Amino acid sequence: MALQITAYVVALIMVVGACFSLLAAVGLVRFPDLYTRMHAASKAGTVGSGLLLFAAGLHSLDAAVFVRALAGFVFFVLTAPISAHLLAKAAHQAGYRMSKRSVIDQLPHKEEARRH
Repeated sequence: MALQITAYVVALIMVVGACFSLLAAVGLVRFPDLYTRMHAASKAGTVGSGLLLFAAGLHSLDAAVFVRALAGFVFFVLTAPISAHLLAKAAHQAGYRMSKRSVIDQLPHKEEARRH
């Protein structure tokens, strides 16, 4: 009975993780500019891949494998948003334009930053 409950929990986590990964993929295709695409990839992609890794660790029923999967999940959560932020900041400084649908640009442009 306990194994069956574990299987259902793992299946539920995998479906949720797959849905987040699907949302990240749709965001990469549908969003208008580089910045919103990186947002989709870093947020939804991190949660989706992290949940899938967590489900794989839980499915193994081995403590050592579960701890490694949990460490991988924490690594995803800590590194993906930071790297996406740094890539977006570098793209902004390189001159990639935001979409016309974007409301406000909170970073100063390269030329404006040099004057200050």
